[in-house]
Amino acid sequence: MVKFSCDFRYLLLLAAVAFIYIQIRLFATQSEYADRLAAAIESENHCTSQMRLLIDEISMQRGRIVDLEEKRKLQEQECRQLRTLIEDLQRKGLEKIISREQVPVAAVVVMACNRADYLEKTVKSILKYQCSVASKYPLFVSQDGEDPDVKNKALSYNELTYMQHLDYERVHTERTGELIAYYKIARHYKWALDQLFNKHNFDRVIILEDDMEIAPDFFDYFEAAATILDNDKSIMAVSSWNDNGQKQFVQDPSNHKGRQFIRPEVCRTYNFGEHGSSFGQFFKQYLEPIKLNDVKVDWKSMNLSYLMEDQYVTHFSGMVKNARPIHGTDAVLKVSNIDGDVRILYKDQEDFERIARQFGIFEEWKDGVPRTAYKGVVVFRYKTHKLTIKILLGENTSQLESNR
Repeated sequence: MVKFSCDFRYLLLLAAVAFIYIQIRLFATQSEYADRLAAAIESENHCTSQMRLLIDEISMQRGRIVDLEEKRKLQEQECRQLRTLIEDLQRKGLEKIISREQVPVAAVVVMACNRADYLEKTVKSILKYQCSVASKYPLFVSQDGEDPDVKNKALSYNELTYMQHLDYERVHTERTGELIAYYKIARHYKWALDQLFNKHNFDRVIILEDDMEIAPDFFDYFEAAATILDNDKSIMAVSSWNDNGQKQFVQDPSNHKGRQFIRPEVCRTYNFGEHGSSFGQFFKQYLEPIKLNDVKVDWKSMNLSYLMEDQYVTHFSGMVKNARPIHGTDAVLKVSNIDGDVRILYKDQEDFERIARQFGIFEEWKDGVPRTAYKGVVVFRYKTHKLTIKILLGENTSQLESNR
């Protein structure tokens, strides 16, 4: 009996120890979960606080966006008012330049960008001869971009109307290695011509670049050519420039060549801009030696009807047929011993470039034909030890000769 009682007490002791251990473990677990719960509650409170701060920030940003939108609308309204004011000032300025009794022959636009010193020289050259005929030739300066010196220089002249072309669109070239500047120039040209033809309703426009001087008879020349341009739809434009107009290749200040473009033998403009988008390409060899006409030609008294397409083909064909043919190599040596006009045949572009190089004229081709060519024939003058002769450098003159 005593033994059983001792064993029972021992079991009770073991049970009590186990119970106490379990209670301790339960208490520890409850404490751990309580800590985790407190941390979770604290984290939730922090997130709630951060969310409230974010909501407040978003509300503030929305308020700012609304304010900016209102400011944008106000600025757009002010810009519209400013554009209306500028257009009104331009219209009034144009009305001052153009009298209602005088119908303009053509608008004159100087294409400018970022060369204020060049622009000043060009405008002074134009005004020297334009002032007396300002009502016939309203003067504009169209600037591409935001160069402040160019803008201020243009606005300093009361004799002209200022236009500004702003183009922020990215340029995508058609071929690798092409200059982006030429694409931008083309966009500027189109914009300026749209302004003058469509907005200001001019029938004709004379385009000058901001590095050009003009000849004394520049405006008389274009006025005389305007009638031909209007009456002959085969003529696209009239040019004041001859690519082979260097001093050694020209002589007659009245000679023209009719084609899609009418141009003079002696240039009516001179390009002094060595620095520009083309990086001075050909300047020393071809542009600097250009002869600018200095003779006042009485264009109004001249009969230029022979420049009409139907008459000029016959006129030019006769000139080709009457020129003495030269064959073989050493063309320079052969023409030096001939009096009168000569014609030299070339087989292809390579052959043309070889002959052109001998005489020192422009070798470049554009759209499959040599520069200045009419019906594939390039005409220039060449000084021999005897006199100055006319040379006709052509690819195939047989068809022209048969037209006579």
